[in-house]
Amino acid sequence: MDLIFQFLRIMVFCFAGELCYNFLPLPIPASVYGLLLLLAALKLGWVKLEQVRTAALFLIGIFPLLFVPAAAGVMDLWAELHAMLLPALIALVPVTFLVMATAGRVTQRFAKAEPELEEELANDDAQ
Repeated sequence: MDLIFQFLRIMVFCFAGELCYNFLPLPIPASVYGLLLLLAALKLGWVKLEQVRTAALFLIGIFPLLFVPAAAGVMDLWAELHAMLLPALIALVPVTFLVMATAGRVTQRFAKAEPELEEELANDDAQ
């Protein structure tokens, strides 16, 4: 039952992100709004990490599975995409590494700011 409430808490922030997307004139995806709102709530202490941790870890665990429908869609459009493959790879490879490096730096900065988070990240890596 606790897992259901954890998912519900996450979904509330997803819904709030949808509202922000519909009412704010910025070109930011609703999911990003939702994640930023959840991050703010966690940092401000309105939501405790324990209140969403199990559901979040579950979602992270199945995350690769969520890309399967998108990959199937790419296969359907292979003929059209084949002509753009080289330019797309030239653009995607460096951008992918840039995003990975940025995400790593942000995570390190948060971990250094909060020693207990650094300890949790180390424990998660050990598992």
